Amino acid sequence: MKSFTATENDNGVRLSRFCEKLCPAMPKSMLYKSFRNKRIKVNGKKQDADYRINTGDLIELYINDEFFAVADNQYDKCVKDFKNKLDIVYEDENIMLIYKPQGLLCHSDNKKEDNLVDMVIAYLSYKKEYVAEKENSFTPALCNRIDQGTEGIVIAAKNYRALADMNEIIRDDLLYKKYLAVTGKAVNGRYTAYLTRNKQTKKVTVTPKPVGSESKDIITVFETLKSKNNYHLIQCSLVTGRTHQIRAHLAFLGAGIIGDKKYGISVKELKSQLLCAYKINFNDIPQSNSLNYLSEKEFVLKESFVQKYFDKL
Repeated sequence: MKSFTATENDNGVRLSRFCEKLCPAMPKSMLYKSFRNKRIKVNGKKQDADYRINTGDLIELYINDEFFAVADNQYDKCVKDFKNKLDIVYEDENIMLIYKPQGLLCHSDNKKEDNLVDMVIAYLSYKKEYVAEKENSFTPALCNRIDQGTEGIVIAAKNYRALADMNEIIRDDLLYKKYLAVTGKAVNGRYTAYLTRNKQTKKVTVTPKPVGSESKDIITVFETLKSKNNYHLIQCSLVTGRTHQIRAHLAFLGAGIIGDKKYGISVKELKSQLLCAYKINFNDIPQSNSLNYLSEKEFVLKESFVQKYFDKL
């Protein structure tokens, strides 16, 4: 039997999720059987899987040791290097806005490969804002993600409340992201189409009408900001947020992104597409949300590879 006292970062977490984090090697069927057999207790009493944990709760797990997570030192590696690599756009006690360059993954299953979330965790560990040994189930997490080949702003949450509240902001469309892209054709206006994803090829197709039950509507707003030498710097605003939406929608409109090997115009000198998530705007956030202080705030990258490349054309 192992027991854990819930911290503030466990407050509001579903009991089943808490246990899954602690026992990653345990099959879900066995975990839920443990709930039924009273092998998981809160404050000495049986609780259902959907029970919401409160700070200070004593959680007792009568589960074999081999199912519990084994601690590793993956965040101990080169924390100072990770810290110096991070380009922080904004930071407070709850969240961070970080610039992710082209080529860097947001997440990775390969612990030898640099990725943004590990860099954030290492940075917060270095600052002692995150101490893994004191947490039961929470680790700092990214609230949004962008493609490996896309640069731009990514949001990270430092605590569970901030993670839950930022996810609510995103879910309720109280956050707006704007992108910069370089194309070979000027595009202006609000466009609607349909996107279908091929799970095998991991590529999407855009059509003027749905082509099956899996087709999803997409709405994107484009504004050509500058034009020079037959190249165009376009601001892209997402109304819907689908996989590869901007890249595929522009290609559908005959304005594929420069450097985009999958959908746009491949250029030998470019490793990735000229696309950057350069601006984030927050709408009016309800008072009940702990991140209400971000209401009406705007965050913009001071510089980006996309902007620099266009300026040199």
